[in-house]
Amino acid sequence: MSPLVDIHTHLYLPRYAAWLRSRSTAPKIMTLPNGDERLLILENEPSGGRPVGPQYWAREDKLEFMDRHGIDISFVSTANPWLDFLSASDAHELALGLNADLEEYCATSPSFESSSLKRLYGFGLLPLVPGVPISALLECVEQIATLPHLKGLIMGTRGVGKGLDDEALDPVWGAIEKAGLVIFLHPHYGVDGSAWGEKDNGHVLPLALGFPFETTTATARLILSGVFDRFPKLSILLAHSGGALPQLSSRLASCIEHDPVVASRLKHDARYYLGKLFFDAVAYGPEELGFVSEIVSRSARYDGASSSNVTADRKVGSKRMLFGTDHPFFPPLWATEKWKSVVENLEAIQSVVGWDEDEKNGVRGGNALTLFGLP
Repeated sequence: MSPLVDIHTHLYLPRYAAWLRSRSTAPKIMTLPNGDERLLILENEPSGGRPVGPQYWAREDKLEFMDRHGIDISFVSTANPWLDFLSASDAHELALGLNADLEEYCATSPSFESSSLKRLYGFGLLPLVPGVPISALLECVEQIATLPHLKGLIMGTRGVGKGLDDEALDPVWGAIEKAGLVIFLHPHYGVDGSAWGEKDNGHVLPLALGFPFETTTATARLILSGVFDRFPKLSILLAHSGGALPQLSSRLASCIEHDPVVASRLKHDARYYLGKLFFDAVAYGPEELGFVSEIVSRSARYDGASSSNVTADRKVGSKRMLFGTDHPFFPPLWATEKWKSVVENLEAIQSVVGWDEDEKNGVRGGNALTLFGLP
C-alpha cells in the first residue's frame, strides 16, 4: 500500500508571518489585547479574522497533525495571499528567502520510515506581482528547480496583474515546463462579493463557491489562451477538485465552437485539456470525486484523432487525482476531534463507486509519488 500523501496543506513560515505582523492593513496578523493573534487575509472579513498560531508555522505542529491522522508525507505550500500585497522588489527578495527557508524546513524533516523519502516536501513561490521583471520570475523558477525538496510552486490566479492568460508569462510557463515542476493553482480573491447579498452567512459563500469559481475561471482562461497547446507538458494541479470546471466543460466546449472569435484558436476540443490537468481530492463527497474522475477520463475522446469511441472510465480518471486536507484551515471546533477535512475526504475516496483498491491507493498517495517523481 502506498503511503498517505497530503498535497494540499499550508503554512506561513516565520519570515512570512513577520511580514504580516508588520502590516496595518490586510493581509495582516493582529495581536488582541489578551495576547492572542488573529489572521485577517482580506479586508472586511466576517468575524474580523481567524485565530492563528503555531499550527501555521511550527514544523512540530505540522508533524503532530500528520501523525494524529496517519499522514505519512506532506507537500506544504505557503497559504494565500502569497506575495500579492508587496512591491515587485520586495516580492522578489521575499520569494527567494522563503524558497530557501522552505527547502530547509523540508530537508531537515524526519525521514519516512527507513526509506530515502522525507516526510515533508514543498511548493515554492514566484513573485507574481505587477511590475515584476520576467527575469526575476525566471530566477525564482531556476532557484526552485535546484532545491531538491521543492517539487513545484504554488500560485494564485492574477499572474502579474492581467491573469494567467497573459502572453507575457509564456517564458515562465516554458521554464516551468522545462524544469519539470508542478504548478499548484490555488484561489484567493473569489468572485465579486456583491453576489453574496447582505445576509450574514459568515465565510460560507466566499469559500464554498467563490474560491472554486475563481479557479474555474482562471483555468478556462488558460485553456482559451492556448497555453496547453504551446506547453503540452506543463503540469498543473487544481485546488478543490477543479471547482466547477468538470461540470461546465461541455458547455465551455460548445460555447467555443459557436464563437467565431475563438472557434479556430485551439488544437483540440476544450474537454481534451482536462485530461492534461491534475485535481486535488478535496471535495468531501464520493459522488463528486467519482464525477470528476469520469469527466477527466473521457478527455482522449476529444484529441482530434480517431479516438471518438473512448469510453469514460473512472479508474482512468482517478490517476489524476490526489488526496489533500487544506490544513491548517477548517479546524475542528473541539481540540479532541479529528479534522473533518481528513476524515471526510478519506471516507469519500474509500466510497467512490467504480474505483477498486488500486485506484483508491493511488489517490491516497501513489499518484502523488508518481507526479512528483519520488520512489
